[in-house]
Amino acid sequence: MASILENRPMLAKQVNDVAEVAGYLWQKGWAERNGGNITVNITEYVDDAIRIMPAIGPVTPIGMTLPNLKGCYFYCKGTNRRMRDLARWPMENGSVIRITDDCAHYEIIADNLVKPTSELPSHLAVHNYLIGKGSNYKASVHTHPIELVAMSHNPEFLKKDVLSNILWSMIPETKAFCPRGLGIVPYMLPSSNELAEATIKAIDDDYDVVMWEKHGVFSVAENVLEAFDMIDVLTKSADIYMDACAMGFKPVGMSDEQMSEMTKAFNLPK
Repeated sequence: MASILENRPMLAKQVNDVAEVAGYLWQKGWAERNGGNITVNITEYVDDAIRIMPAIGPVTPIGMTLPNLKGCYFYCKGTNRRMRDLARWPMENGSVIRITDDCAHYEIIADNLVKPTSELPSHLAVHNYLIGKGSNYKASVHTHPIELVAMSHNPEFLKKDVLSNILWSMIPETKAFCPRGLGIVPYMLPSSNELAEATIKAIDDDYDVVMWEKHGVFSVAENVLEAFDMIDVLTKSADIYMDACAMGFKPVGMSDEQMSEMTKAFNLPK
């Protein structure tokens, strides 16, 4: 049977970009076993032939009603699937889903009956929120960067914008490419509705990347590569901070004046 990606180059590019990022997450050690998830809103690449495709699996409850997702389609990593496998075989380790008209269920339409990630409700709730606020963000990435998770074990770093300012100050690129910093969500049960709600609140507070305490990060952006890039630059800053500490000194970092200069020079959001 032909893949849904066949003769659809724009749709194929979205899925191939997810596969590329999945490979990076594995190579960096951020995706142990089946750790992490990626969900991308692909609705704009869906044609009439896709819209009439029959479901290949049962109609499945999301666990919440998400009215802004009516008529939406998503590519999702599969549950218990490894990022390293997704990188090589994206349509065997992920699937395309359609949100049903009641906005409370989904059905898999292609290519294989790969059940989406257990954190799908959290991802979809965020996408529902993004559409509701008129955002052009289409991609969400959740992964487990070692250095950032380690820093979340320090209660001092969990105070509002403490970690953001430390990471911004390590290297100018972090301030430039992740200008909204890092939001903080206290530890909550993974895959819970409470975690989804707290993540939405953090994004509503104007963060693009959210730290889930002692768990991982959640990033949203226009596309999956940009979502990855923000996590990447934040983690590089965490590396610099830890390397300096390992050498026996606490890094001074850029001053508030220097960071303010960056904000003005590059017209950054914060």
